[in-house]
This record gives sequence, structure tokens and C-alpha cells, in this order.
Amino acid sequence: MKASKTRKATSWSDVKARLTHFDHDGLVGLLHDLYAASKDNQVFLHARFELNEDVLEPYKTTINRWLWPDMFRNQNASVAEAKKSIANYKRAIGRPEGLAELMVFYCERASGFSVEVGLQDESFFSALVRMFEQALQAIARLPDAQRPLFMERLRAVCRISQNIGYGVEDAMRDLLVEYDPYD
Repeated sequence: MKASKTRKATSWSDVKARLTHFDHDGLVGLLHDLYAASKDNQVFLHARFELNEDVLEPYKTTINRWLWPDMFRNQNASVAEAKKSIANYKRAIGRPEGLAELMVFYCERASGFSVEVGLQDESFFSALVRMFEQALQAIARLPDAQRPLFMERLRAVCRISQNIGYGVEDAMRDLLVEYDPYD
């Protein structure tokens, strides 16, 4: 009878162990291959090394695509893809003010699209309210001088969300009181 082989899943530690055998040129070559392999890798490396004037632009473009799809081209909205863009930014560079900007932008686009097309999707609205709260939490971690503009933009999101229904505006107002009692 043959003994069954248990196969261990390959992990980061396995890759890391192999990297010790690379010299400088080998690592640069590996990064070049990763860069050439996908647009996502390019965006990641551009953000990590701050190679673009506006590091947030590709992330905003992705958020905009998934939260304000072109209905005439049969594009669908995707909360997961929009949130993935924020997670990718966080992994690439993750500056607190950049995260706050992307989260507020997400709220602006999601609420604007909902009102514009008369969207009736409770799970979309729940995700919007959750991101609204995450944006408030991110803003609370910023220096005092950076908070007012972000807070004003979220107040505007709350105002236009009165046209959504489903208790979205009420939930946002409650969150604004919780995170900004002077509102």
C-alpha cells in the first residue's frame, strides 16, 4: 500500500526563501517581469514609488468605473471591485490622507450614481453606509487641519442621499453625529 503524500501549500515564506538566491540584477529582472505581467502590478509599483504626480488617479478611475458604470454599454456596478481598489492602494502605499480621499470619493460616486439612475439596491446602499462610516473613521485619524474639507464632502454626500431612501440619509446623519458632534 502506498503512503499518501501530503502536499503543503506554497506560501510567501517559500517565495522569500528563494529570493535569497537572487542578486541585484536578478531582483530587478523579477520586478520587471511582474511589472510587465499586469496593469495592477504597474499601478501598485507606480504608487509605491510615487512615480505619478497623482498617485490616487488610477484608483479613483477604478472606483468610478465600478460605482458609476456606463449603463448604455451594459456595464454593471460592483461594490467589491470598488472596495478592492481601496484595498490595493492601502497595500501599495496606504497613506492615511489618501485612504480618506478614496473612501470619500467612493461615497460621492456611489451616492451620486444611486440618485442619478434611481438605483434600488439595498446591498449597494448598505455598502455605501459602511464605507461612509469607514471614511469617518479614516478622517478622525487625520491631523485636525486636514479634516474639515473631507467632512464637508461627506456632509454633501449625506444631503444628496436624502433622495435615495432605504434609511440611507438617516444612517449617515447618525454617523455624522457620532463622529462629528459639532455638526
